[in-house]
Amino acid sequence: MTLFKATDGKAADLYIDLGTANILIAAHGQGLIVNEPTLIAYTESRPGKRKIVAIGKEAQEKLALSPGNLQADHPLKDGVIADFDTAEAMLKHFFQKLKLSSFLSRPRIIISMPYGVTEVEKRAVVDAGKSAGAKEVVLIDEPMAAAIGADLPIKEARGSLIVDIGGGTTEVAVIALTDIVSCTAVRVGGHRMDAAVQTHLKKQRNFIITDRVAERLKIELGTATPKRDIRSMEVEGRLADSGVPSRMEITSEEVGLAIERCLNEIIHAIHKTLEKTPPELVSDVIETGVVLAGGGALIRNLELRIQNQVHLTVRVANNPLLTIAKGGELILSDPELLEKIQLEI
Repeated sequence: MTLFKATDGKAADLYIDLGTANILIAAHGQGLIVNEPTLIAYTESRPGKRKIVAIGKEAQEKLALSPGNLQADHPLKDGVIADFDTAEAMLKHFFQKLKLSSFLSRPRIIISMPYGVTEVEKRAVVDAGKSAGAKEVVLIDEPMAAAIGADLPIKEARGSLIVDIGGGTTEVAVIALTDIVSCTAVRVGGHRMDAAVQTHLKKQRNFIITDRVAERLKIELGTATPKRDIRSMEVEGRLADSGVPSRMEITSEEVGLAIERCLNEIIHAIHKTLEKTPPELVSDVIETGVVLAGGGALIRNLELRIQNQVHLTVRVANNPLLTIAKGGELILSDPELLEKIQLEI
């Protein structure tokens, strides 16, 4: 693939973050225009014969009504395409919903991907984008987009450390001179934390909860310091042994203990990244600290926990859920920057 070179003063028309949990789309000159679940609802008349009924928020709403004939699927797993056909259908859906033909003729798009993806995974994303209607698809690394969105000085010679905790993966990267100097990507994110909460409650409380209830518990009670400021909330579920519907009060201590291993893996990834970083850039990071982005950055007291274990100052980016989208939006207006950070295919 020929590397992208802008000729019209803009890098591209659209930026897309194909996240495991959400799809974010920003348009040149318009900002964020799509923020919806990366989700489809479908019926299956016979094995392998799917009919997509709804996509994104509409799929979430239909599935919440729990009709027995509807099934859910996430086209992406750990930040990469798990099902090409549904990923293509999802992109096509949003292109049509945005009525791109009315203001763009086959848009040029930037798509961010987890650090270190394979050539096959890159090609799958490019093919899905083009099949959905894009004229050209340029790929960039997710931690780079997050660092740009967090206003880190990525063009400077000094090192900056970003920790992007997404739905499927966490990426810890040290960036300098628009280059990722060292990076550790671990398959730990919001979905792993949700599953950990479900597993913990089933094992310790004989209580089964849905994915959505687990996510709610993580968001409202999730904490990196389980013994501090204990809170609680009552949720619906069913007893594991009998299947009888039940309600239980769950504490933040339980949720915090459930996600403990996930948080430890993230902290280990930070240590590992620093070990791989040249000493002069580590000195920069010691001076400037760590920035957290992504939905996982909202886990209560996570910055305090990391600060205590890594011995660096830690701050959470403004609006961490949308940090990566802000970065993508900024890249749309900077063709010179895109030329430096795009991935070769």
